[in-house]
Amino acid sequence: MARKKRSSRTLDSAYHRLKGLQSIDEKIVLDGGVSAQGYIKTIEELRQKIDAYNRTLSAVDDLYVQIAVAERSVAEYSEKVLVGVAARFGKDSSEYNMTGGVRKSDRKRPSRKRAIAIS
Repeated sequence: MARKKRSSRTLDSAYHRLKGLQSIDEKIVLDGGVSAQGYIKTIEELRQKIDAYNRTLSAVDDLYVQIAVAERSVAEYSEKVLVGVAARFGKDSSEYNMTGGVRKSDRKRPSRKRAIAIS
């Protein structure tokens, strides 16, 4: 179950706008100190953050898979433990009950429900 990686329309749009700005002048400086170099720096910061986010998602996905594998391993081992206790002490023993099994004598037998005749 890989998580969807992030992309950014804002980043794509900024790249196109930057190319247009650079086609006017590579070293243009607009009012308020806005420049092509500052724009490049801001775009690069966003790209780095998105890349870091996507790498982190990949790491989380990897850990998720590792946890799932470990859970299966523990579940299998738990089953082996219960079967081992049942083989050694029996399914009606208190030891079997102490390890999480339900003793044979404690199991409820299913009861049949009588059909009520409607007259």
